[in-house]
Amino acid sequence: MSTHTNTISQPDPKRWKALFLLCFANFLVIMDASIIQIALPSIKEALGYTQESLQWVMSAFLLFFGGFLLLGGRLADLFGNRRIFNLGVLILAISSLFAGLAWSEMSLNVSRAVQGVGSALIAPAALSMVMQLFSFSNKEKGKALAFWGLSGAAGGAFGIVLGGVLTGFFSWRWPLLIYVPLSILVLVISLMLLQKSSQKSTGRIDYIGAILVTASLMLIVYGIVTAEHSGWQSSNTIISLIVGVVLFLVFLLVESKVKEALLPLDIFKTPNLGIGNIAVFLVQAAWFPLMYMVILYLQQVLQFSPSVGAMAVLPVPIFMAFFMVAVAEKVLAKLGLKRTMIIGFIILGAGNVLFSQVATVDGSYWISVLLPSFVASLGNALAYLSATTASVSEVEIEKSGLASGLYNTNFQVGSAIGLAIMVAIAGATTKSSHAVNAVTALNEGFQQAFFWSGIVAFIGAVLALLFVRSRNK
Repeated sequence: MSTHTNTISQPDPKRWKALFLLCFANFLVIMDASIIQIALPSIKEALGYTQESLQWVMSAFLLFFGGFLLLGGRLADLFGNRRIFNLGVLILAISSLFAGLAWSEMSLNVSRAVQGVGSALIAPAALSMVMQLFSFSNKEKGKALAFWGLSGAAGGAFGIVLGGVLTGFFSWRWPLLIYVPLSILVLVISLMLLQKSSQKSTGRIDYIGAILVTASLMLIVYGIVTAEHSGWQSSNTIISLIVGVVLFLVFLLVESKVKEALLPLDIFKTPNLGIGNIAVFLVQAAWFPLMYMVILYLQQVLQFSPSVGAMAVLPVPIFMAFFMVAVAEKVLAKLGLKRTMIIGFIILGAGNVLFSQVATVDGSYWISVLLPSFVASLGNALAYLSATTASVSEVEIEKSGLASGLYNTNFQVGSAIGLAIMVAIAGATTKSSHAVNAVTALNEGFQQAFFWSGIVAFIGAVLALLFVRSRNK
């Protein structure tokens, strides 16, 4: 055990370079969900997808990514973070090559699913390494988590821009093929910068738990994704969600009984870990649908072309970068976790509600998009950094992979559930609208989705007020 402690107390001289690499890997993983969005119409035409089956280009990735995250975190704890991280990057590189060269609907869907598995190994191992690299100093850890938060937020927003540019100038294959050289680059640099884990947890994999939680998360994500397209009343949606929830409850029951659980339930005794994960879920449920709806609003209401629409959201990751690094970290250090989270959620909610008021049919880009984006980005930066800090910063090093898997699961499932609910609200509002034309009806749907995304953020503020335990800064 002594070597383990020494490694932690001695700062790694390469830690900032290693942080940059790990954040870049996280950026790639989060970007993989959004980079393909603008290419979907081209993919539909090239590979013969129907409008209904086209969702699987996105869903196959999200399903396997969300489903395997807890297992990925446990594997990182058992076999060493660097080893699992590199395995994930290798899987991502190979599956991206096959996805980029896809010759049929099935070949692309399978490749996207395997990309999801690779990403589920990368994300928890990478965050776990960030926690270990900076475990000796709370000040440096705060800065490192700010960069980590930025990499995730920027990946989601920048993916849309890069996907638009690559599809516009080359073809739909390039948003997928670009991952091959980038993954190889990460793999090569990781061997130079990342240290092997000095001590791996001993133990075995809880296979029953792994099968139960992976199946339950995949069914829940599948049910949510199906709800977006078929509606919440469809039998597919209802059966998937019910079976998924039942399997998850069985999983929790099994975990409370087995000796070496995949998810030891005592991890929730860690101060603020439970509320931190709920906060991560709510941040994404409020933020992810917002970005999705903004892109649709730009294209379908303000009539921006796909590439111009993609470029129009470019200021968002720039705002995020500035707020995350220059503002959020300092506010967190000064005000502490609880107040920062409450303020962040309130500002994020205000940004969403502002969108619901100013995103009008005859709106202008500056007032209807840029101004509320600025407000929402500030709120997101504060809420996201405090939620991430609460979720992972006080966990024992031996369980950091598991905590990272839990955090990433809530990040993904929050995005999926938030999006499905807001798409349903927007669709129902548009259908029941008495507006004189289709664009006005569509916009009424977007405005309702913005408003309710704001309500989700306000719920986050209330929960933070009630449940975050104050501690010394």
